[in-house]
Amino acid sequence: MAKLTINNLNKIFDVKLGDNVHAVKDFNLVLEHGEILALLGSSGCGKTTTLRMVAGFETPTSGEIKCNDTDLIALPPAKRNVAMAFEGYALYPPLTVKDNISFGLMREKLSNAEIEKKVAEISDLLEINDILHRYPSTVSGGQAQRVSLARALVRTSDILLLDEPMSQLEPQLRAVLRARVKDYIQHNKKTTVFVTHDQIEAIALADKIAVMEGGELQQLASPFDIRTKPQNVFVASFIGEPPMNMLNAEYSFEDSKIHFHIKNEKNDPAFKISYDKNNIDQSKIANLSNNQKLVVGIRPQKINFNTSSSNHDAKIQLTSNHWLGDQIHLGFELNGVNIIGVADRNFEVQEGLNVNFTSGSINLFDLNSEKVIFNGF
Repeated sequence: MAKLTINNLNKIFDVKLGDNVHAVKDFNLVLEHGEILALLGSSGCGKTTTLRMVAGFETPTSGEIKCNDTDLIALPPAKRNVAMAFEGYALYPPLTVKDNISFGLMREKLSNAEIEKKVAEISDLLEINDILHRYPSTVSGGQAQRVSLARALVRTSDILLLDEPMSQLEPQLRAVLRARVKDYIQHNKKTTVFVTHDQIEAIALADKIAVMEGGELQQLASPFDIRTKPQNVFVASFIGEPPMNMLNAEYSFEDSKIHFHIKNEKNDPAFKISYDKNNIDQSKIANLSNNQKLVVGIRPQKINFNTSSSNHDAKIQLTSNHWLGDQIHLGFELNGVNIIGVADRNFEVQEGLNVNFTSGSINLFDLNSEKVIFNGF
């Protein structure tokens, strides 16, 4: 049973020429035994540094990392019982693929028969049986990445750490291996932390997702809640493809209706989105006040396109049309405001389109703090 606890973790890199870099800032999380966590964020957000501090390759400036009740920071990397797959593979050049995979198993004092069985199982899982006799310098980047992954998965460890474990794989193989690797991790109850910038990979593999930016944890939640209940403007605009439309607005209430007055880039009024008060959950608007400045977030998938206008529709001007097979991404302008919407693949794109924004499509954020006010009506 391995429970990972991180409390107030900080890492500051000393820079000789320039300001010091605060790479990880007051990072906190609890990962229960067997749970899979994705550290998700853009390049330079601190996710790999966090992973390397758990592994012991970076020393925290301050904070606490515990596996159950054991203080990992006090232990050297070799004593932490952590298995890691590196983004740069870190394979041993003089050893064959098979020997690279089995290297860690030799420390566990397993019999040759047990080692052979484990190597065969993991090689079959990751489809690298045919290269076991080869050396790292003779395999492709995608094959080397799978060897590195196999070497980490095959070990009996308290914590499994994976740094961009499938970034070099072609899409079809990546989709297949995601499911296999997740089943393997869950079956063996491995407490796992993996780093990725791929949202699909994070959602497919993880029980929890930690979204990071600027060294800070922006939100820690299930994949469903990260997607549907973003807690701030960054998470809302980072998660999703295409991402949520973020529009500056002011709130008003009049004539038994609530209105969001959308602003253009010059902060001039562009259009308004209105809803009948009686059709809205009153608890969600109880703390809003007239002229309050907001950020209105609208998921592209929640925008309704149609050709028959009504009082709630607005005529748009199409600016782009990207057919992606199973859906269409439509860029349009509405009184000087650029918005992206998503339509079904069978939707007939034509001039004279109108749009409306259902109440469930609206997410509100405070303009100053950028924190969520509510997610959807």
